[in-house]
Amino acid sequence: MNIRLIGVTKRFKTVEVLSNVDLHVRAGELFTLLGPSGCGKTTTLRLIAGFYVPDEGKIMFGEREVQHIPTFKRNIGMVFQNYALWPHMTVHRNVAYGLQFRKEPKAEWPRIVNEALAKVGLVGYEDRYPGQLSGGQQQRVALARALALNPDVLLLDEPLSNLDAKIRGSVRAEIRKLQQALGITTVYVTHDQEEALTLSDRIGIMREGQLVQIGTPHDLYERPATRFVADFIGANNLVAGTVKATGDDILVQTELGLFRGYTHSELKAGDKCTVAFRPENVEVTTEPPSPEDNGIEGKISFASYMGSTLRYEMEHPAGFLLKADIKNPLHHEELGWGSDVYFCFPKSAALVIAD
Repeated sequence: MNIRLIGVTKRFKTVEVLSNVDLHVRAGELFTLLGPSGCGKTTTLRLIAGFYVPDEGKIMFGEREVQHIPTFKRNIGMVFQNYALWPHMTVHRNVAYGLQFRKEPKAEWPRIVNEALAKVGLVGYEDRYPGQLSGGQQQRVALARALALNPDVLLLDEPLSNLDAKIRGSVRAEIRKLQQALGITTVYVTHDQEEALTLSDRIGIMREGQLVQIGTPHDLYERPATRFVADFIGANNLVAGTVKATGDDILVQTELGLFRGYTHSELKAGDKCTVAFRPENVEVTTEPPSPEDNGIEGKISFASYMGSTLRYEMEHPAGFLLKADIKNPLHHEELGWGSDVYFCFPKSAALVIAD
């Protein structure tokens, strides 16, 4: 099932929370809406679900215009952030709850419920109550309830935010495997960038009611179109500057010195820009770099050991705080706070973004 939003605008009283949004979710893909709180991602999901009606624009399911069709006629399944399970009902009754509104023959309910529970690995839990389940199990019950309706579209609104980190990772993997196996068109809302990168076929980055960039996880990580996207997706070092020259390399003058980089933007000498370089591409050395390298001198102001990674923060005299990651630090002799160092990164790791 293809989903299209065409020029969709939504206002609450005088506040415009979505502004002329165009979006195409392809049939069978898992598309994630990602952005900070208040950016409009949940409003977009609720418009697709039919909980809200747009003030302007169209919402299409395939060739059918649905913005004025009620939720129960859209054949969607929805999983909420708080699971929305009835505490006084067993797992079986929770999963079967929506079937009564679909007018499914009651004799078919046990088969449908068992099939849905099998999909999420909860066969044998039919007679338990939500209070007897872990958070991850409750989330899977909510997913089974949505799948029991055999929906054309599955909508998930921050479904893992109430789980601890370890369980979140395993349930995330289960959701992705299940979505791929079923081939169901899925729209997923989260503010967690790691979640979005690991789950999604494509991601739409939202900011202040607008979609600012859509792409695959790889595209968004490697080719952010704006400073906002570069800052929001993964860790990044961002340094403002002015284009000094273009050619095989882009030369950018910054407060930290002259950098060489590359760009996907149309830039010319004199343009304002941002140089973005990720911590994992930074080499930390106590030796002065070659003039051909992008080198920044400063002092270690913080070191954070995270097992597989050692992150350094370096303070530059101009007041900049920059990050570098040492992968597999087992054979790395940790530098003390206050150590004089250079952060170096190749021009192939320095993305120049137009402001």
